Amino acid sequence: MPTVAVVVEPDLRQQGQGTDSTPLRAAAERLIEAEGLARAIDLDIAHSMIVPVSKPQPATLLGTGKVEEIRGIIEACHAGLVIVDHSLTPVQQRNLEKEWNAKVLDRTGLILEIFGERAQTKEGSLQVELAHLNYQKGRLVRSWTHLERQRGGAGFLGGPGETQIEADRRILQDKIKKLERELEGVRRTRTLHRSKRKKVPLPIVSLVGYTNAGKSTLFNRLTGAEVMAENMLFATLDPTLRRVRLPGGTWIILSDTVGFISDLPTHLVAAFRATLEEVQEADVVLHVRDMSGAASKEEAADVAEILRDLDIDPDDEEHVIEVWNKIDAIAPEERAELITRAERSATGPSIAAVSAITGEGVDRLLAEIETRIAGKLVARRFSIPPERGADLAWLYDHGQVRHRETAEDGTVTVDIEMTSDNAAAFERR
Repeated sequence: MPTVAVVVEPDLRQQGQGTDSTPLRAAAERLIEAEGLARAIDLDIAHSMIVPVSKPQPATLLGTGKVEEIRGIIEACHAGLVIVDHSLTPVQQRNLEKEWNAKVLDRTGLILEIFGERAQTKEGSLQVELAHLNYQKGRLVRSWTHLERQRGGAGFLGGPGETQIEADRRILQDKIKKLERELEGVRRTRTLHRSKRKKVPLPIVSLVGYTNAGKSTLFNRLTGAEVMAENMLFATLDPTLRRVRLPGGTWIILSDTVGFISDLPTHLVAAFRATLEEVQEADVVLHVRDMSGAASKEEAADVAEILRDLDIDPDDEEHVIEVWNKIDAIAPEERAELITRAERSATGPSIAAVSAITGEGVDRLLAEIETRIAGKLVARRFSIPPERGADLAWLYDHGQVRHRETAEDGTVTVDIEMTSDNAAAFERR
């Protein structure tokens, strides 16, 4: 039976925080996202509400009247869990749990719970556990007697030993160091795999985007893979790589990564650094956006901010392509206008309007990727004598044969479209 939960959205942003580059998101939109996060771990949301906070309280974040009002709602709903969609200090979390007589999870704790459920690989599990321990380290605030100071030494001469809370912190710190060592091993392995890939140099194309933007669905569309793709936040967590052949015959490695989210805790970004290195190493980055959502602009700003943290310029025209996804979920007139805007985009990263569900616009996206990696497609005509069968096979592997004729002496003439790099490579043969 799912846990009954109440979702609280503190509205602190009415004080005019934010910049032009990071637009503020309406409280209603943030509440919808918080509900989506809660449902991602099968919570039964009995009640959700926006709570205006004019002045954050150090003890409880929310005002006294609102704390009492929410307590009444929790009791009426028989809720055992309250989600507060904001970062809480350890003291605030403890005080709210006392006031409401219910378990309290802040935004960071909720994201960690989802990550814990989604991680499939050893690397993913290690990263989640490390982030969780760093989160818990500051929350060893308890009131039971086991935190009293233990006496050190023997008899009455021994000085005061460490408190139980100090012992707990030491144990946590030891676990953190052990996990960091294991993750360093994972990072070395990933670096080794990357260096092996460079010996057989296939360009890396990495998908990034806000969680639930449709990255995994697009990944499946482009690769024919069956990565889990659900209409929920953080449906996939572990990175996945597949080989893909582009229309002009160029082979690439496509990488699907963890989705981003606003207010992603810094220690979570640090824990997933090994995974996000795939993005840093990519030759082309596809920034996937959900154009059917009301908060598309704000989500894009959040992703751009995290990309900058990874030393990637989101406006880099050569290496970043914006993928305007989910155009199938938009009204026909609006979709036509969106496609026109995408095709006419002249400044900033190139734009491809696509539907990962129907496949609309995917051909243009693939052609754009290939142009970035291997140059534009060119039309060529080659005549291959019968004894050069390997050359003919090479052409089929590295381009799109549009027409073929075979002469009486066995000479094969092909009209082919291929990248300028591949055409030059074939002429060198």
